[in-house]
Amino acid sequence: MAKTFTTAKSFTKQSGPPRRGRLLRTLASIGATLTLFAAGMVATSVPAAAVDRNETGNHGGYFYSFWTDAPGTVSMNLGSGGNYSTQWSNTGNFVAGKGWATGARRNVTYSGTFNPSGNSYLTLYGWTRSPLVEYYVVDNWGTYRPTGDYQGTVTTDGGTYDIYRTMRYNQPSIEGTATFPQYWSVRQQKRTGGTISAGAHFDAWAARGMNLGNHDYQIMATEGFQSSGNSNITVGTSGGGGGGGGGTSCTVNVTRGQEWSDRFNVNLSVSGTNSWTTRISLSGGQSLQNSWNANVTGSTGTLTATPNGAGNNFGVTLYKNGSNTLPSATCS
Repeated sequence: MAKTFTTAKSFTKQSGPPRRGRLLRTLASIGATLTLFAAGMVATSVPAAAVDRNETGNHGGYFYSFWTDAPGTVSMNLGSGGNYSTQWSNTGNFVAGKGWATGARRNVTYSGTFNPSGNSYLTLYGWTRSPLVEYYVVDNWGTYRPTGDYQGTVTTDGGTYDIYRTMRYNQPSIEGTATFPQYWSVRQQKRTGGTISAGAHFDAWAARGMNLGNHDYQIMATEGFQSSGNSNITVGTSGGGGGGGGGTSCTVNVTRGQEWSDRFNVNLSVSGTNSWTTRISLSGGQSLQNSWNANVTGSTGTLTATPNGAGNNFGVTLYKNGSNTLPSATCS
């Protein structure tokens, strides 16, 4: 699929207030007047459940956002609390979801169903300003798995995510037409439901020079491009949300270090705990030459690392033996 799947979204059109019903011209009595007036006020206080035009707002205690470049091909139904559902058929591009008007290092929980036919993402999605950045933490996708300039991996919330960086040139954004980067974490194994520790991804990006700015909105989004499908998602938070980068969960960041013709260094950084076990999965015929700042056992296949008192940043030197692939890692 083309890499132009993601079109930056500009949500400048706000939804207006509910339309009030006409006042009755003739009232039989004062009692009837009060009854009808009260009924009219109740009717206008209930927001519309379906959204099919570009707008943002609040519903059920959550911020919501809906954008499409193909009106009439997609709609979003606003359920109670953090629930929403979408349906789309032969659409252009759209993104819709519920979340928060201001993004944060919160632990986002979600559950539901995601049934794309074609190109679509299920993703934690947001923007920052100063610098202007569009970001994605993709847990599931349709026929196209997003990619870009590969930056390594981060392991958190029971899975490993590949990190990518892409650029958008003179494209729409929350600040109008602009040039800006996109930051991506894409889960290696699809899932629909669980926890996304946003802070763990923010830290992994920052470790690679991919810095965020001041947070704008953050939603658990369904996005589609030239596809059809449906989703039903309920979003929330756990562990108090906006403080740290994942509470007590263990996260390991993996980056490539110095490289030679026959070997290369791998730098690893563990966060979330000082008592950890990290398992490093080597690729192909790779083998261990050296290690530092950790106790490392094994030589091929899977290496196991534990603290040796030197802190949570450590590394290994690997012989390539025909494979230059950066290994993945998990921690517990």
